Parts: sequence; C-alpha cells; structure tokens
Amino acid sequence: MTASKLIKPSTEYKDSYLEALALYHKEGRYKGLHIATIREEFDDFVEERCKRRSTLYRDYPDWVELVPDTELWLVKNDEYLGSVKVRHRLNWHLEKWGGHLSLIVRPDKRLMGYGQKILKKSRVVLHALDIERALLTVAPDNEIAQHIVEKAGAKLEDELAGTDKFPPQNLYWWTV
Repeated sequence: MTASKLIKPSTEYKDSYLEALALYHKEGRYKGLHIATIREEFDDFVEERCKRRSTLYRDYPDWVELVPDTELWLVKNDEYLGSVKVRHRLNWHLEKWGGHLSLIVRPDKRLMGYGQKILKKSRVVLHALDIERALLTVAPDNEIAQHIVEKAGAKLEDELAGTDKFPPQNLYWWTV
C-alpha cells in the first residue's frame, strides 16, 4: 500500500472518479458535471482539467471575475479520494465566499483524515505561488470542515452573514 499523493487529474483514475462523482451528485454537488458525457469523453475531460487555469462547475454571472487556479486530485493506490482547487489569487468575491482553497473528499472516504492530508499537501502548491497566508472559507454549519481547518492551524478571523445571493461564511486565515 502506498501513501496518498496530490496529482494532476489523470485518466488512470477514471472509474474511481466517476464513482465519486455519482456520490457527489447524490449530495446535490457538481450537477453541472454530467456523468454520461464525462464517461464518454474522460480523456478530454482530464486534459481540459489539466490545461484550464480557471474551472467552473456552474454558470456564473458575467460580473464574476475568474481567477487562475490549479486542480489536483488526492489519490492512493488506484483510488480517487478527493480534489482541491488552489486559487492563485483572490478577487473580491473569493475574499468572502471562496478563499484560496476549495477542497472536497469523496463522501465514502470522509472522516478518515483525507481532508487534513489534502490541506497539508496543498502547502507545497501555495508556497510555489508565493502565498504565505491562505484564506479558507467554511460554512458555519459545517463543523467537520471547521475542525479540519482549525486542526491544520487556521485561525477564525471573521463570520460573514449571508446575503440574498450568498450563504453565510466563516473566514479562516492559514499561515502556510
């Protein structure tokens, strides 16, 4: 058995990624990623994920400024365990509702320490981008995510109330 690692998206993990995507869909996440289409065009899907500098999972209004990002997958052996998107900088929207990192662990692998592993392994990417303090945003009702970021050393700096367009968020700063 090998250690988990962060990698660029890879066709090697097709079956496992598609299984995870079906689980995400059951949670109501990533509905814009159509499983049947991705299954048919997985090589192109992965190539696009590796080339793109900003990835959208849903349509955003024109006023949303896209920022460069890097998507990586946490894998172990032949299994996709989760993803992280590292944003290279923040715009005004990400300063409140997104942050530098967006991570997800596949539902059947949660509470096994993989969220912590994604955070720790993301440090290398943040360092390479000269990001010394990373913003992490967490929904106030997501106690598990709060625990993960606090255990990694992130400090709660603000609690934002929701608006008519955006949900409430807790803002954590993490010294990388």
